[in-house]
This record gives sequence, structure tokens and C-alpha cells, in this order.
Amino acid sequence: MKPANQIDQIDRKILSALQSDATLSHAELADRVGASTASCWRRIKALEAAGILTGSVRLVNPEKIDRGVNVLCNIRMRSHARDARQAFEEFVNSRPEIVECFSMSGEWDYLLRIVVADVADYNLFLMHTLLGQADVANAASHFALSMTKYTTALPV
Repeated sequence: MKPANQIDQIDRKILSALQSDATLSHAELADRVGASTASCWRRIKALEAAGILTGSVRLVNPEKIDRGVNVLCNIRMRSHARDARQAFEEFVNSRPEIVECFSMSGEWDYLLRIVVADVADYNLFLMHTLLGQADVANAASHFALSMTKYTTALPV
């Protein structure tokens, strides 16, 4: 198992290439990174075993499935007790429209990214679902006008 601080330049090239296109065959990947197919396969297995590489996914264009509105929503909790936080985080994980959730320092407790079809869709979710959670004290919503940058790729 490779510790994260022991990955070499070939590993970094593999990580970069797979973040761009997870459908690459081992032969295509080997060609891109300058290694043998067998070496790429072994390295991928080692990166997976180390937990550096995790699941492979295909990205969906949100506008093509009527989920083109991004709302960034700050949440303030009534209680910071462990059970309240756990219940809220379980709720967050159960809701498909909440695609990202961050526990925050500072004035707000959580920051959510919520994807919806339109403002009316968000209003229903906010009023009937999100604010219905017992430990949610209040929420502040911010609608993204456009997305300047979006990536799932991390710098390696």
C-alpha cells in the first residue's frame, strides 16, 4: 500500500489522466504516461489499495436532465449536539438534490450545494423539506447566475 507522500511522477500522470477520462484502457493509459500496460495496471491497483483512487463515475450534464439551477445554501443549526448534527447529516445524505455538503467554521454551520430545476422547485424543497428539519434554525440561499468553473479533478 502506497502512502500518499510516496507516489511518483508516473503515479501522478496516471491520476491526472484518469481524472480527465476514467474510461481509458490500460493500454491507452500506458501510452499517455509512458509506462507499460502491466505497470499501469499494478500502479492503479496499488493506488486503489492505498485509497488514493476511489470510484469511477460518468458525469451527467445537469441542464440535460432539468437540474440546471445551483443554489448555495448556508444553514445555521439550533443545536450543535452530536445527535443533532448526525440527524442533519443523515438527512443531507438521503436527499439527492443536495449534491455537496460542507461543515463550516464561522457564522454558518453548513454550506450545501443544491441542484434543482427552477426557483419554484427550490422553494418547495426549502419550505417543505429543508426548513422542516427540527434542528435547522435558518437558511440563507444564494442562486448561482452562471458557473465559471467546475471540475472534479484535483491537482496532482
